[in-house]
Amino acid sequence: MVKYIVKRVLTMIPVLLVISMVIFATVKAMPGDEVTAYFGPGARVTEERRQEVREQLGLDKSKPEQYVRWLGRFVTGDLGQSVTLRKPVASIIGNYVWNTFYLNVVSLIVALIFAIPIGIRQAVKKGSAFDNFWTVFSLLGTSVPTFFFALLLIYYVALNIPGMPINGMRDPMLSSFGYVNIFQEISDVAVHSILPVIVLAFSTFASFSRYVRNAMIDVINMDYIRTARSKGLKEKVIIYKHAFKNAQIPLVTLLGLYIPSLFSGAVILETVFVWPGIGNVLINAITQRDTSLVMACLVFSAILMLIGNLLSDVCYSLVDPRIKVDE
Repeated sequence: MVKYIVKRVLTMIPVLLVISMVIFATVKAMPGDEVTAYFGPGARVTEERRQEVREQLGLDKSKPEQYVRWLGRFVTGDLGQSVTLRKPVASIIGNYVWNTFYLNVVSLIVALIFAIPIGIRQAVKKGSAFDNFWTVFSLLGTSVPTFFFALLLIYYVALNIPGMPINGMRDPMLSSFGYVNIFQEISDVAVHSILPVIVLAFSTFASFSRYVRNAMIDVINMDYIRTARSKGLKEKVIIYKHAFKNAQIPLVTLLGLYIPSLFSGAVILETVFVWPGIGNVLINAITQRDTSLVMACLVFSAILMLIGNLLSDVCYSLVDPRIKVDE
């Protein structure tokens, strides 16, 4: 297993190199000027000062040379400096990524709590009213755009509940003057998380419940399940111990693909709710032409995607010992 992981990690390096080249070329092709972003729109600056900053940022070099210089810094852990926030990119990502991680992990847990038992029951009662209802519900979850559902919640729910926050992660007054204790801070963050968590959990639930249902239907129709029933085993034991255990592989695949989003953020959702996460930071960086920050966020997401695929493959052999990784 260790040999396989090392081999996969080594193969990730050239893949990540190619991805970084594509991202760099795409970012550099965006309209706008980093020097303008540095000074801010409408700033009155002499051409000499602009040229000085251009040289300082390395923009006077050719595109290939700029990429090589960026890659050299990236390998050493230097993600560059944000031209708009005037802070190291690494510290910006470190500050905001955990807000995104918190939101996505809570949403994932909430979604799984409902998706797994409902998906299993749908498979057991295939074709029933229960199955049809949740099938339609999951189709709505995958079809309705995230921002649209978020706006519906804000308009019909939040605005009709006094005190329900619709943006941010904390109350500005409380965070400015300081919380009385840790429990007040936890309560404040939890209340601000309600609407974003509902929106994210709704779409995540829709995907996971369909995967669980379809995987369970395939397993339930297998011969060994019929044999278990003929031996007189209890239905709960057959479904939850035998059937669900062998239906976990598609779920592991989906979880592996979901890992990058735990850190990379739900860009549209964070923008709608003004959630201080990495997705919101990325949108602002793109609109403000903050190249170093955009590059770091996108490459970070690519790394997470590669890690997620690796973890999916490794978890296959843990969930099902019959599957052996190719070393």
